[in-house]
Amino acid sequence: MKTKKTGYYILMYLPLVVTLIALPYLPEKIPAHYGFDNKVDRWGSKYETLLFPVISLLMGYFLLGMAKLAAKKEEHGENNKNVTIIVGILVLILFNALNVYSLYTSFNKVENLSFVSLDISQLVFGIIGILMIVTGNIMPKLRMNSTIGLRTHWSMKNEVTWKKSQHIGGISFIIGGIEVSVDQFFFPNAEVDKSTQRRQLDTMLDEMGSKELTTMTATARGIQEAGQEEE
Repeated sequence: MKTKKTGYYILMYLPLVVTLIALPYLPEKIPAHYGFDNKVDRWGSKYETLLFPVISLLMGYFLLGMAKLAAKKEEHGENNKNVTIIVGILVLILFNALNVYSLYTSFNKVENLSFVSLDISQLVFGIIGILMIVTGNIMPKLRMNSTIGLRTHWSMKNEVTWKKSQHIGGISFIIGGIEVSVDQFFFPNAEVDKSTQRRQLDTMLDEMGSKELTTMTATARGIQEAGQEEE
C-alpha cells in the first residue's frame, strides 16, 4: 500500500514539475483551444499550460478523500481504500499523458492537430479502455460501502446482492474497456487511418480556393501520368 501511495503522489505532482521545467522554453503565445475541425480557435498565454497540473492535483486530492471515506465505511482492513488508490493511479496516468501532449502542441505551436502523428482520441480512449478493464477486475474486491462501487437500492440490500452487483458491474466494465480499446487501435476511423502527410495534404486542400485547386489538380495529374510512363 505504501508503494502505491508513493507512486500516486509522484503521478499527482509530476505534471506540475514537468510543466514548471518546460515553462521557460515555451513560446509566449500557445494554442489554447482546438475546435472540432482540429484547428486552433483560440490562442492564449503559456501560463495556461498550468491548467492540467492544477486539475491533476485537485483530482488527486479528491480521489484521496474518496479513498479515506470509503475506508471508514469498511469494518475491517483498507480494501476499499486500496482499490480507490489503484483507480486513482490510472486516472492520474491519463492526466499525465494529456499534459505531455498539451506541452508538445504548445512548444511546437501546432495549429492543426491533424499534423500530429499521435491521434489524441486514440491516446485518450486507449487509456480509458485500460482504466475500465482494470476497474472491472478490481470491482468484485470492493466491500459494501456507500461511497464507491456499483451502488443501487438493490445492491445495498445485503452482502449477497452487493457481491453479485459488483461482479456483474465488473464484467460489464471489462467488456466495455476491451471494446473501447479494440475500436480505437484496430478499427480507427478513416481520417485517423490516413498517414500524417495525407491528413496534412487534405487540410491544405480544404483551405485552397478554386484557382489553386485547379492548379493542384493539373499538377497531380501530370505527376501521375509521368509515374505511369516510367512504369
